[in-house]
Parts: sequence; C-alpha cells; structure tokens
Amino acid sequence: MFKQNYNVIGVMSGTSLDGVDLAHIHFSILDNKWQFQIFESETVPYIQEWINKLKNAVDYSEKQLKQLNADYTLLLGTIISDFISKHKIENLDAVCSHGHTILHQPQNGFTLQIGNLPEISKIINQKVVCDFRIQDVELGGQGAPLVPIGDRILFSEYEYCLNLGGFSNVSFEENNTRIAFDISPVNTVLNFYANQLGFDYDDEGKISKSGKVNSDLYNQLNALDFYQESYPKSLGFEFVKETILPLIESFEIPIEDKMHTFTEHIACQIGWALKVKEGKLFITGGGAYNKFLINRIQFHLPQMQIIIPESKILEFKEALIFALLGVLKLRNEINVLCSVTGATKDHSSGVIYTNQGLE
Repeated sequence: MFKQNYNVIGVMSGTSLDGVDLAHIHFSILDNKWQFQIFESETVPYIQEWINKLKNAVDYSEKQLKQLNADYTLLLGTIISDFISKHKIENLDAVCSHGHTILHQPQNGFTLQIGNLPEISKIINQKVVCDFRIQDVELGGQGAPLVPIGDRILFSEYEYCLNLGGFSNVSFEENNTRIAFDISPVNTVLNFYANQLGFDYDDEGKISKSGKVNSDLYNQLNALDFYQESYPKSLGFEFVKETILPLIESFEIPIEDKMHTFTEHIACQIGWALKVKEGKLFITGGGAYNKFLINRIQFHLPQMQIIIPESKILEFKEALIFALLGVLKLRNEINVLCSVTGATKDHSSGVIYTNQGLE
C-alpha cells in the first residue's frame, strides 16, 4: 500500500538560465485527488561563468560535456544541500530534480540533461529521482514536454495551461487525451537581446513595447517550418541558435524593433496554436510578468480568460510538477504521457538514486 503523503523538494533549471528553482512541497491524496502545498521556495541565480558554460555547451566535445556534467552535478548538489540546510528541511521522501538540458535531439534518439549523475544522491545525502527524459526518447518519444501530466492532475479546471519560459508550451485535453507541445521560443530570444542592451531581461516588456513591428521579419518568422509541423513536437536551444537568431540578425534594425517583432510573433503563434479560442488560459513562467506579451496574447485571443496565479505557483510550477513526477516514479505510476511525447506507450520515467547507488 502506497503512502498518502509525501514530503519532497522539486528542482528545475530552465533554458532561460535564470538559475536553479527549488521548491519544498508537501503532496497528499484526498478522496483520490492530489493536493499540494508549496512551502519554502527560491531561485538560486547562476554566476556569469556558469551562464557562459551552459550557453556554450551545445558546441562542447564529448570529453568537455562529460567534465561539465560532473562539475554541474557537484554545483547542483551543493545548491540543493544549502537549500535543505538553510530551511532546516527534515524527513524528506526524495529530491526530484530535472537537471539542465544541454542537448535535445529526439529526432536522433538523443537528449542530455546534466546534473543527473548518481553522485548527486551522495552529495546531498538524500534519495534522488531524476533523469526523466531519456527513457521517453528511447521509447521513440520527444522526451518533452513532461509537465502536461502535472497539468492534468493538479490544474484540471483550466482549458489550457500555458508556460512562458525559455520556450512557450501548452497542454490541454482533447477527446479525453492530454495534448501538449512546444509553441515557440520566448525568453531564450528576448533575454538574448535584453542582454545586449545591458539588462538581464525585459522588465514587464517595456523595451519590446518601445519598438515597432518589422513586417518582413514577422512574416519570415511565422513561415518557419517548425510552425507548420503537427504535434507532438518540441524545441531545444539548437533551434534558437541555428534558426531564430540567424534570421533575426539578418535584419539591420534596432534591437527594440527585433524584440517588439519577436514578441508579436510569440503571441501570434500562441493564438494559432490554441484551436479553441475561448475558456480559461492558465499562464505561468517568467514570461507571465511580461505585461506587453500578455497584452499581445490577449489581443490574439480576445475571447480567452487569462488567469495568472499567485507568485509561488507562477514561478515554481515546473519545480512543483517535477516534484510530482518524482513522487509518481516512487509509486511506479505513469508520469509521462505518450499522447504528448509521441512515445510508444505511457510510462513511469526517471531513475532513483540512493546513497548506495541506483535503486
């Protein structure tokens, strides 16, 4: 008989490179329905040296990647240990960690999330559930998105769950099947250009709003092959580096215009992606703070009721859901849906490490 209560930490590092998100979460099952409460939570920012490493790792050799993985596992383990000590967290069932995606090429049967080496369990002296994507790719799936099962279990009252992070992704029910896919890059591009102007990010979208749309660039972005593909589909930083940025850079226009045009592109693609244009749209991720982007999404979906939750859920939803994925793995229950990844079957993904090694 499985437990009805779980005390865990969810850990997530996203492609926007904001830092490591950590959330201490208590899950319980009441009348066959999952409940959750987020306690302590924080984002530990990366120092510039690590931002540079994670940005450039897509071009690393196999030997460099191996060393990076070892170094990052130590870094991540130290961050988690500090979080546990700082908040005096005790009696954990597990730490559930996504790691950080460096390479994502499911079409080649390959995905790499660093920070998921067995040593992490010894560093933090806790049971660790991690490496959630590899098994799905081995089963012919995209290895992403993984959040939708959490949307189904924890946020079923919304017609759409939209995340605006490094990339935008959406999940929803269609004919009693959970559908989900990546829509477009978001903060991976907007932060890139905000950085060029000396800012970490575009606060509330003020920089983007000050520019204007370049129609030619806008049309070329919307015409890219990825947007014509049917789901399941997912994006990695390679798409930004090899396709998006070279296209934008081919236009000699002010950075503010590049950002304004790309923001309009993001909103347009979200409008296109949501086939039913009314209902409740639940938005989380750092992009939810971008008022200009939210306004443009509302413009493209005028009948949609946009709901942005309180800050803990908004900022730590992915950490929350990876915590849930870890708990489901501990219970050997399905935590990845083939309907969203394209794998051959639903499955319980991830590996479990203890101080003694692989469980």
